[in-house]
Amino acid sequence: MASPISQKKETSAITHRQKFEGHTGIVWGAIHLPGGQRIITCSEDRSLRVWNMKTGKQIREDWRDGNSGVWCIALSPDGKKVVSGSDDGAVRLWDIDTCKVVKKWTGHIERVDSVCWSRDGRRVLSGSWDGTARQWEVESGETITTNWKQTAVLDEHTNLVTALAISPNDHILASVSLDKTAQLWNLENGKPISSPIEHPQPVSCVSFSAGGKRLATGCRDKNAYIWDVAAILTEAGLDDPDPKVS
Repeated sequence: MASPISQKKETSAITHRQKFEGHTGIVWGAIHLPGGQRIITCSEDRSLRVWNMKTGKQIREDWRDGNSGVWCIALSPDGKKVVSGSDDGAVRLWDIDTCKVVKKWTGHIERVDSVCWSRDGRRVLSGSWDGTARQWEVESGETITTNWKQTAVLDEHTNLVTALAISPNDHILASVSLDKTAQLWNLENGKPISSPIEHPQPVSCVSFSAGGKRLATGCRDKNAYIWDVAAILTEAGLDDPDPKVS
């Protein structure tokens, strides 16, 4: 017979408020749309889908472009566009109102596993299984090369890039990889800011603090780590904890 304590735990168990059924493959990403009434999901089944938060029903048809699974999505700062990364190495820009692809960026030669926006909405960053991160100019759709000596491809990692994060003032990109490192990049010139930040095991996620002075990483050694960004930049000869370097 269950004790009163165990009975109380059973009756107070947390349950989901809504369930969204329809995808036929693993769901890899979910984002909320402005207004709090809709979400968008992406899946291995090669689709993006919009859902009504209240009813749990899909809104309109699936979003599809090509025959590749969709592994990641990110909402633009103005809430009007979504960027996605796919198995075919392409980065796609979707218009939320039309549900159509408005730009398609190619260059990665393997699956795109992470995407993120600059805070001003002018740039998209993508990370791929090909071991590189790339920076795209949203308006023109071109790879960004302005003020960069060689290319807009950030290729210091020796294994696939698993996650990206941009600092609050859009000056620094953090990338993490299965090569057991995190790397800080100067987005003004495309160069590494410091030597790689070593981890005991492959690194799976990364995030800046609200002020940009701390970096959090998650590692396959079952630990999360906090890094002092200001100290890393000081060691690299930079005083500003979130600089814009020439």
